Amino acid sequence: MAAKEFRQFIEALEKTGDVLRISQEVDWDLEVGAIGRRAYERGDPAILFEKIKDYPEGYRIFNGSLGTFRRVAISMGLPPDTSIRDIYKEYERRESQPVKPMVVPSGPCKENILQGDDVDLYRLPAPMIHEGDGGRYIGTWDVVVFQDPASEWANWGMYRFMVHNQRYMVGFPRRHSHLGMILHQKFVPEGKPMPIALVLGADPMCHQVATASYGIGVSEADYAGALRQAPVELVKCETSDLLVPAQSEIVIEGEILPDMTAQEGPFGEYPGYRTEGARMGVLCRVKAITFRNSPILSMISLGTPPDDNSIATPIASAIAVKRRL
Repeated sequence: MAAKEFRQFIEALEKTGDVLRISQEVDWDLEVGAIGRRAYERGDPAILFEKIKDYPEGYRIFNGSLGTFRRVAISMGLPPDTSIRDIYKEYERRESQPVKPMVVPSGPCKENILQGDDVDLYRLPAPMIHEGDGGRYIGTWDVVVFQDPASEWANWGMYRFMVHNQRYMVGFPRRHSHLGMILHQKFVPEGKPMPIALVLGADPMCHQVATASYGIGVSEADYAGALRQAPVELVKCETSDLLVPAQSEIVIEGEILPDMTAQEGPFGEYPGYRTEGARMGVLCRVKAITFRNSPILSMISLGTPPDDNSIATPIASAIAVKRRL
């Protein structure tokens, strides 16, 4: 059976030897990113960093969720040695039967709620991943939730976001992306802030579908349910009507401002180098942070393949494109 939450997935990886726990203190400043990157290069297991410098006991970082086909198979509840061909076949079979999500009154992601003056992004161990990055990237292996105000279509995508200061994040969604399209077509012309929720440590199928190239109007939550073979439980945000996976480790609620920008990047990208330098990105004001006790921040130390980006993304995208042909 597919994992229903992030912690259950990590437990499944432990049973097959596909995760390594590091109990020694590790620095969020470059060390986490360097170890995570080296693990990809060596074909090592995913890594759970259990002690992060400057952070309380229990605050953790997990790198490499779907960085190998073994981990993709495990995330779907398949045997670890399932062939790539059979993973694709089963993935496509499940996707043909979407499962609607279920809205619940609360969930583990609400165990701690920070609002108002208590909001502080530095309370979370966002890593400085690569030397030369523009800042600490809190959103790399994430699910960014937003909604079209005209159609009420809710979209899940994977977009990077950098910590700007305690109360603000900055990102660079391209205009042709769903987030960029909705922002610039529906919110900027009206001068209205755009509510978003940045989710970290959702179950692996939620992150998987967030990487996919689904069409406009398609609900990623339905396909996450299909891959899990069970409805995704969703809970309402504290400061907006957006719905997020209830078992998530961390949810950052905010709004992208229509008339303000800030410097974003550079960031080490998938070719193994920086594709672009610093530029002006969208500024997101954080209104609330909710998280589980002993939260786990999901991340990807992006670089030369293979890693989560080059393993997981092509599966979802290939099948999504095939469906539209």
